[in-house]
Amino acid sequence: GMEIAPALPASLRPPFGSGLITERMFLVALSFAYFAKALTGSYMKSTITQLERRFDISSYLIGVIDGSFEIGNLLVIAFVSYFGAKLHRPKIIAMGCLLMAVGTFLIALPHFLIGRYKFETSVRPSVNSTNNLSPCPASSHRALSPRSLSSGPATGCERESRISMWIYVLLGNVLRGIGETPVQPLGISYIDDYALEENAAFYIGCVQTISVIGPVFGYLLGAVCARIYVDVGFVNMDDISIAPGDARWVGAWWLGYLIAGFIILLAAVPFWFLPKTLPVPVDKKKAEKVPPECTSFIKDSPRLEPKWQADEPNGFFEMAKDFLPTVKSLLGNPVYFLYLCVTIIQFNSLIGMVTYKPKYIEEHYGQSTSTANFLMGTINIPAVALGMFSGGVVMKKFKLSVLGAAKFALATSLLGYFLSMFFFAMGCENSKVAGITVSYDSVLFVTCNSDCQCSGRDWDPVCGEDGITYVSACLAGCHSSSGSGKNMVFDQCSCIATGNQTATAGHCHLRKDCDHIFPYFLALSVITSFIISLGGTPGYMLLIRCIKPQLKSLALGFHTLATRTLAGIPAPIYFGAIIDTTCLKWGQKSCGGRGACRIYDTTAYRLVYLGLTLGLRTVSFFLCAWGFVVLRRHVRREERTALTNGGSAGAELEANADQSPRASEQNSERETRL
Repeated sequence: GMEIAPALPASLRPPFGSGLITERMFLVALSFAYFAKALTGSYMKSTITQLERRFDISSYLIGVIDGSFEIGNLLVIAFVSYFGAKLHRPKIIAMGCLLMAVGTFLIALPHFLIGRYKFETSVRPSVNSTNNLSPCPASSHRALSPRSLSSGPATGCERESRISMWIYVLLGNVLRGIGETPVQPLGISYIDDYALEENAAFYIGCVQTISVIGPVFGYLLGAVCARIYVDVGFVNMDDISIAPGDARWVGAWWLGYLIAGFIILLAAVPFWFLPKTLPVPVDKKKAEKVPPECTSFIKDSPRLEPKWQADEPNGFFEMAKDFLPTVKSLLGNPVYFLYLCVTIIQFNSLIGMVTYKPKYIEEHYGQSTSTANFLMGTINIPAVALGMFSGGVVMKKFKLSVLGAAKFALATSLLGYFLSMFFFAMGCENSKVAGITVSYDSVLFVTCNSDCQCSGRDWDPVCGEDGITYVSACLAGCHSSSGSGKNMVFDQCSCIATGNQTATAGHCHLRKDCDHIFPYFLALSVITSFIISLGGTPGYMLLIRCIKPQLKSLALGFHTLATRTLAGIPAPIYFGAIIDTTCLKWGQKSCGGRGACRIYDTTAYRLVYLGLTLGLRTVSFFLCAWGFVVLRRHVRREERTALTNGGSAGAELEANADQSPRASEQNSERETRL
């Protein structure tokens, strides 16, 4: 029933009018789907530090979870590209959106299974009395020691050990990856098959623009949710002793996933009602009658999947036989091979950097998760979008040749690289934490707190009057406390030498040099993001123009596949693993065992994070220079043959040059996905 219904009216329909309406409908639906997937992807990136804290996992594991999206993508990309084109494309996109929505809801599921979030505290405030437990349990009062594990934490223990809850996040992300796969190749090919040539480029531009807006809203949603406490509505907020800037704070990360999942569900709806085919416009019919050597320019457009439409009778095995030799000849093209290597290395650098950038802003400059996400959405992403758009404009305005495009891409890349060096200078020194970054006398347990039975493992920092953070009130040698929640004050702290020997709950925020340098960091961040993304579109055009037209689809498909496998998956994993090495103090899980990192060695973090980003780019420039030499030789050779053959090669380049608006397409998609 469903299949026949849309096909029936096609014959009764006026040949073009209502087809155009459906075409516009499809465009709106596809734009919204792009928006939804970009929003969810960037929201995922925005919750990284909160997921670490909530599930007590290291950055390395977060990298694995982050890369699982790409794994889901790769599982099905071949099937979708091959069979999708033969089936009902809008319906397959709808199913993809449904899968994405299910995956997104699955990510939020653990919140409803896991119980309340218990952050580490060394003092459990009782609400009724003003003078609560002494922060310094004397040796005789062993019972009061928070580490004598009462029945409370132990029960939480058994529940958590049954299944690691982050597995759900991983699985949800894999499902998101599987569901996202058909949206781009099938959506773009649908537009390409049924839209007029001049409209198609404009439509694809529309879809891309929308997908740049998605991440802005994703990060803003991240900023809003990070301000709301994780168990909002279930706990009395007055008892919560931590503020959003605290290393143990977890926002309502699950809320954003529910909202994003709902948005994707909405995106799926219109695709169910769109027809399998539209009337083919007149200019496409004319194109069929063109002599065969021209068709490759007219019909072929950069598209993720090779154009194996149903009209090829020779079947799958014929194609499979062709496949390996074709890939061989592609990789045998030195320009393409070097381009592939350069972009893979640059993407490793880019994806690793973008994934942990909000974390860097939090850990290094002491900003809250909410602020970091807000800045990513309002400052960083728009700069990238503007850069890519401007790159396309420059290409068109100055009609850059292949070599011109290569020079432009290389120049912007180098400029961005040298400017990025200044990030090394924009550091803050470590925050002062007694026993970790500054010594009491180089050890955690000293005479001033020796009369207390302290657990060295707890992370429940207090800020002394002396501007030094102590790992817990007990380790600051405090003997009494008053107030509750965030307003707790500790008195008679024997380790604090100055003033009235008082301390307040929470980490110290007295890092003047940090707050002073942070605006400069943001400004440089915007400028470098803009400059680096300027070269995106021209670099992409290079790829399209240096390949034989009949190999173009495969070249693009293979490029996407290679960057996803060799950059999208590994980069977050090894960036995370290396960032983990700079941790100074790991949190404790409620049952013991290593949790999330509470404090990093700021300087080491900066050197490792920036060093890795820039180190990879340094390597890529050596390959770039080599590629440039090869390309120049290639272009000279083309020019020589053009002179002998009466300018046919020149015409070939011209024919390809018209496609620049369409070319910016996947490039912007790739960058926004980050």
